[in-house]
Amino acid sequence: MKTMGEIIAYKRKEKSMSQAELAAKLNITDKAVSKWERNLSCPDVNSIPKLAETLGVTVDELLNAKKMDAPNNEQSDIISLILKAVPLAMGIAVVVLHILGGIDASSAIVLLGIGLVCISIGALNERKK
Repeated sequence: MKTMGEIIAYKRKEKSMSQAELAAKLNITDKAVSKWERNLSCPDVNSIPKLAETLGVTVDELLNAKKMDAPNNEQSDIISLILKAVPLAMGIAVVVLHILGGIDASSAIVLLGIGLVCISIGALNERKK
């Protein structure tokens, strides 16, 4: 199964159209077509019927294309780990500094606030997945 970008590129070339020619038929830029074909973005929902008609495919063919592969998740995993580690480190720092008498209440609140922000960002990030 091909991605939507692969289908668009294949059908466009099959019809001997340049990216600029396809873009002109859809009243968009050739840069948009290039992004679609490289699976960097998808066509706007409103342009899919005209795109399908122009390429000689059905809307279903375009919409049922293989989903784009997710980018390398290594960076995402590292960021997720950091967003979990920072709040833990902030909590430990506040407890240890409090025991040692080396932190005032306002500094403790700031450190715990940073931890809470990281927890919130991590939760939002997980929700998007």
